[in-house]
Amino acid sequence: MDIKVNKNTVIVFDLDDTLYNELDYLKSAYKTIAKSLEPNHWKSLYSKMFSLYRCKINVFGFLADAYKTEMGPLIDMYRNHQPDIHLFDGVIAVFDAIKAKNGKIAIVTDGRSKTQRAKLKSLNILSYLDTIIVSEEIGSEKPSEVNFKAIEKALPATEYYYIADNLKKDFVAPNALGWKSVALIDNGKNIHFESHAYMNPENLAQNFIIDFNDFNII
Repeated sequence: MDIKVNKNTVIVFDLDDTLYNELDYLKSAYKTIAKSLEPNHWKSLYSKMFSLYRCKINVFGFLADAYKTEMGPLIDMYRNHQPDIHLFDGVIAVFDAIKAKNGKIAIVTDGRSKTQRAKLKSLNILSYLDTIIVSEEIGSEKPSEVNFKAIEKALPATEYYYIADNLKKDFVAPNALGWKSVALIDNGKNIHFESHAYMNPENLAQNFIIDFNDFNII
C-alpha cells in the first residue's frame, strides 16, 4: 500500500495489537507475577496461569485463592510492571520512512496512562512520536471523535491516516472525520478477534494490510 507523505501528513497508530501483540504484554505480566509468588519455581506457575487464561478461567481469582492474598495487588502488578514486549517487524522502517519525508507520527490508544506509556517506553519509540493520546488522560475512549480531534488540534495537517486493528471501535471516528483508515489483519494472536462481526461501512477500514511490510512510504 502506497502512502504519500509530506510535512502536511500525520500518520496515527493504535498501540495494542497494532505495533506489537498485546498477548505478549499479558505473558510479560504473568511472568512478573509468577516470579513474585514463586521465585524458585515460577515457570510451572506461569504455565498454569497461561493455561487458565487460554481456558477463560479467572487467573487472578485462582491466584488469590491459592496464595491467600487479595486480587487488587496482583492486578496492580499486572498493570504497573515494566513490560518485556517487542515491535512487529517493519515498524521502525515505516517510522523512519515517514520521518524522512517530514511526516508526523502520533498514537491514539485506550487504556491507563501509566500502563500505555510504559509500553511505549519499552518499545523504544518515544523519540519518533509527535503526540500521544491516551484515553485515561483525555477522559474519552474510542470510538469517540474526541480522541481524534485532539490529534487534529495538536498536529494541524491536510491528511490524516489511522492504522489500527480493532474494527469494533478503531475506525468509526476516523472514517467520520474524513481520515484514511488502514486495518492491520489479525496475525492469530490478537486479543480482539471478532472483526467478522463489524464489517459494516461505519466500522470497516478503507484499506487492509497483512503486516508493516505492506507499506510503501513515498
